[in-house]
Amino acid sequence: MQAIGRQPQRAPDGAALHYERHRPEQTTLYLLVRQHAASFIAHTEASTGTELPRFIKDEFDAFPECGILAQGFLRLRCGECGHDKLLAFSCKRRGFCPSCGARRMSQTAAHLVDHVIPHVPVRQWVLSLPIPLRVLLAAQPQLVTPLLQVVQRVITRHLLDAAEFPADEGQGGAVTVIQRFGSAGNLNIHLHCLALDGVYRCGADGAPTFVETDAPTDDELHALLQTVITRLMKMLTRRGGWSRT
Repeated sequence: MQAIGRQPQRAPDGAALHYERHRPEQTTLYLLVRQHAASFIAHTEASTGTELPRFIKDEFDAFPECGILAQGFLRLRCGECGHDKLLAFSCKRRGFCPSCGARRMSQTAAHLVDHVIPHVPVRQWVLSLPIPLRVLLAAQPQLVTPLLQVVQRVITRHLLDAAEFPADEGQGGAVTVIQRFGSAGNLNIHLHCLALDGVYRCGADGAPTFVETDAPTDDELHALLQTVITRLMKMLTRRGGWSRT
């Protein structure tokens, strides 16, 4: 908020920055949820013969109250100029609320850049799964963690080999976001892995030294995918989540 006697902050294009309240009640999504959520839930439960999980209903119930001043707000006041603004409470949900989703995404990205990922090259690895595996992981979410572990081990082993390090002389690092739906809201469990594009090795003075590796070739990617598929099938079969018959 601008204070008297100071120059206002400027955007990169030179325009003065100011706060503009989000008005979800004017969006098409808000109107659709407000008018049709109850009938949609009733129709879905009647057609499937199964009650929707409570967390899904909670998303629909909370969204129409997100960003609405009548549902509660915080009053912000400048101690120097006396100007004030009203900031409506948000739903803070993780489902389909675009405002809370965008804020969570921005906050997570800033945290990773500022406090987690070191200033070294990073490569994104994306693993998409066939539809039968998506359905299996949705029904048995406890299998997602061992699946991720398999993928991480394969990528780390590839980076160690590329750096020509034995397994006990190098260490990789990665942050993975598990995406559970596609752009159409369809079930599409897939992994977005931000992996360090190389490995750390302990130097002579005990300080870690980063060794960057070359980008994988098409042949290497194909071989890595085949390794992932083979190890995933073994893991799922061993845990009883998949049958070879």
